[in-house]
Amino acid sequence: MSIFQTYVRNERQQQLINLAERLGNQALKRIKQAEEYAELPKETVTEFKQEKFFSLTLPKAIGGEELSLYEFLLVQERLAAADGATALSFGWHLGIIKELAEERPWQPEIFDKLAREVVENQVLVNRIASERATGSPTRGGVPQTIAVRQGNDYIITGQKTFSTMAAVLDYYIVSAYVEDKDAVGSFLIKSDTPGISIKKTWDTMSMRGTGSDDLIFDQVKVDQSLLVELNNQANPRKAKGWLLHIPACYLGIAIAARNEAIEFAKNFKPNSLNTPISEVPHIQQKIGEMELKLMQARSFMYQVATEWDNRTKEERQLLSAELAAVKTVATNIANEVVDLAMRIAGGRGLSKSYRFEQFYRDVRAGLHNPPMDDMVLQMLANRALSE
Repeated sequence: MSIFQTYVRNERQQQLINLAERLGNQALKRIKQAEEYAELPKETVTEFKQEKFFSLTLPKAIGGEELSLYEFLLVQERLAAADGATALSFGWHLGIIKELAEERPWQPEIFDKLAREVVENQVLVNRIASERATGSPTRGGVPQTIAVRQGNDYIITGQKTFSTMAAVLDYYIVSAYVEDKDAVGSFLIKSDTPGISIKKTWDTMSMRGTGSDDLIFDQVKVDQSLLVELNNQANPRKAKGWLLHIPACYLGIAIAARNEAIEFAKNFKPNSLNTPISEVPHIQQKIGEMELKLMQARSFMYQVATEWDNRTKEERQLLSAELAAVKTVATNIANEVVDLAMRIAGGRGLSKSYRFEQFYRDVRAGLHNPPMDDMVLQMLANRALSE
């Protein structure tokens, strides 16, 4: 049995990870292109659209598959094992769409129109919130992107960083300081709106295939009706189960490293040994350590996802600390597992002819996705002290 089937409970879930495996293997063919140009290849987006991947988290009543959180994580983990950057990128879209469909924070006519476009045209959406001056939005910084009222429109000016999938998105959900409201809000903006440009700034060593370049908004005119949220982003403590797509992604990368390390150990036989290195005790110990760590992190993640799926909306808010803890546990363990895989491969793990070095670079990015470790530990400490 494949390690990916450990938490599969039924035929529907098996079909979902089969879909993720098939699409992931297609994306894998363009890894070199994505790495070289620091972009998410448009061909990959097209293939996922053809499989109606981007409507998976919408309700069945409007044409989606209504993935539970548990099922969403199964898909993310399997997809990331093939291509972590693609999984993380598309996970943002799927998670945002899932939250909007379940929480309905927007005016119904605006969300319903977007949902129809996702189902019919498989449009791709992401939140665009980070800025150089404010850092992570979860830290509470006020955007320097400004929205100024002008009649029935808003004029938006500013520059955003870490704009994942910037070049292939159909819609942006852009945070800005709304001058006439004296509040932070978010606007739904089509990516081809005049005044929007992309600045190629994505020079990171990790997750290069997310194409997270800067977006520049130069006097972008947006109808007032597209101010879809006001002050929503000022409540980072609200429990958001869909953000578990982040740890699922990094655990998928760790599993890929684990799989390649085991395959390497089974087949590498130096002339100083009569057997492959998989028979060497210290190599077996490292493999055992990888297995134990992955069991701990995956069990915790899927347990919390099950709790989320089985609770009411009100009860889910009690899981904030658990959700944050999953992210911290999973991303740190994912780094430890990849490190062990690198130690099994030895110096060859640094070679571009293997994928170990990419796993090593990509998995580091998980440590910098929100919530940060210090915030999680503070949250847990506060809860313990208040009991």
